[in-house]
Parts: sequence; structure tokens; C-alpha cells
Amino acid sequence: MKMKNKWKKALEMYLYFFRIGWFTFGGGWSIVAQIQKDYVEGKKEISSEDLLDFVSVGRSLPGVMICNIAYIFGNYQAGAVGGLLALLGIATPPVIILTAITFCYTNVKDNVYVAGALKGVRAAVAPIIFSAALKLRHGAYPNKLCYLITIIGCIGTFYFGISCVWFIIFGAVMGLVMSSWEKSAGTAGSEESNENKENKANKENERRPG
Repeated sequence: MKMKNKWKKALEMYLYFFRIGWFTFGGGWSIVAQIQKDYVEGKKEISSEDLLDFVSVGRSLPGVMICNIAYIFGNYQAGAVGGLLALLGIATPPVIILTAITFCYTNVKDNVYVAGALKGVRAAVAPIIFSAALKLRHGAYPNKLCYLITIIGCIGTFYFGISCVWFIIFGAVMGLVMSSWEKSAGTAGSEESNENKENKANKENERRPG
């Protein structure tokens, strides 16, 4: 990427995340849904699998999930500068909002209208998150074993209170096992295909008149 285009893309990252940063409700998942809509379905600059990777890494690292994702996405699009500007863009709106709230917190903390509005916002965010999850499911479940991993993770988290960290490690290990198995299966299939081609060629040569 040329330097001029790189800086232009980095500035785009800042402006994009600054714009959507005003609507970071639902723990940042609504932002993931917006990225899915704009850059996966709209501009088609990344795939669903790429976005899933960004989310997986962002969730696994210490810190605020959406800030981690913003940096990873910005870095992917425009290098380290793009990552830093994306991080600055996503962080600026909440800082402005929180600064304003601190000046009038005592006046609004018990306000029934503010509480009602927040309840409505939380209810509106739920279908946004659910919609994003549905759109990302194809990348998350390339085979049936991935469904089993999700089921095990849900049971362990909801019923046994096992830390999510262990399931991330479990998922990584299972992913390596699946990749190794698919590679072995692909190699075996390729060797079998080559052997079939050789046998077919030998039979054709035998049928030719000497």
C-alpha cells in the first residue's frame, strides 16, 4: 500500500470508528454488527472469517473488547497507524459522553426517563447482536464438529461456571486438531487421486495396439 493511500485509509479508520463510537451499546457487539454490515457485506474488504478472527483475538486479550477489535481491524486495513487511529476514534465518543455525564450525574442517576430510555436501548441492541451472530455463523461453523465445540462451551459456562479462558484454549486446540486432520485427509485424497490417474493412464496404454 502506498504511503499516501495508507494515511488516507488510516484517516478513514479514525472517522469511521469515531462515527460509530457514539453507538457503542451492548458491550461493543453492536459495533461488530456494524463492521459486518459495512466492510463484509458492503465494501467486501474483509470476509466473515476475518471478522470472526478479529473478534476472537479481541475477546481473548486483556482490555476492552471493542477497543482491541478496533485496533486489530485498523491495523489490518492501514498498518499500525491505522490501528492507533481506529483505537482513538472508537475511544473518543465514550470519553466525551462520560465527561458530560459526570457534570450532571447526580441530576440524572435517579431520573425515571433516563432509566426508561436505557432500558429501551438495551432491548433494541439485543436483535442487532443476534442479527450479527446469525450472519457470522457460516464462518464460525465450517463443519459439524464446530457445533459440538459450541455446545460443550455453553454447557460448561452456563451449568458449571467454567472460565471462558479454558474454552478459548479448548477451541484453539480443537481447531489445530481439525486443521491437522483436514490436511491429512486432503493429502491422502490427493495421493489416491494421483494413483487413480496413473492406473487409468496405464490401462489406456495397454489398450493401444503395439
